[in-house]
Amino acid sequence: MTEIKLETLIYAPVPRCFDLSRSIDLHKLSTQKTEEEAIAGKTRGLIDLGETVTWRARHFGVMQKMTVKITAVQAPVYFQDEMIKGIFQSFSHEHFFEESSQDACLMQDRLLFEAPLGFLGRLAEKWVLKEYLQNLLIERNEMIKAVAESEQWRELPEMA
Repeated sequence: MTEIKLETLIYAPVPRCFDLSRSIDLHKLSTQKTEEEAIAGKTRGLIDLGETVTWRARHFGVMQKMTVKITAVQAPVYFQDEMIKGIFQSFSHEHFFEESSQDACLMQDRLLFEAPLGFLGRLAEKWVLKEYLQNLLIERNEMIKAVAESEQWRELPEMA
């Protein structure tokens, strides 16, 4: 199993960052380069406890699907999504939000994943997947930060 940890400082209130991180619409915007689309389950708005979303995206030139479920929520400081169907052996993403200073949120990600195929999967995790997934998370977090720190968050229907 491989772990990725990231921290992103966002100059916006914790509840705004929490909601933007659960936004299906913002997620789609942040993953345009992989042509990511929500095709089943919750496909718009804010995903919440017990809800699922099936994503279809192009990774390594191949269209893939992954269904995740929100398995834990402690608004506005924590939520977890876990893969229930997809290419990985396991995939769990924890999202933490804490007030860092007045009007600033420290957003932390903890992603645990395991590739299939035993030993070959472990090699793929180490040499390809960790960096690839980390870069996707960094891009997503940069989008959340840009939207949260500007007035763009007001343009998302679920944030009105």
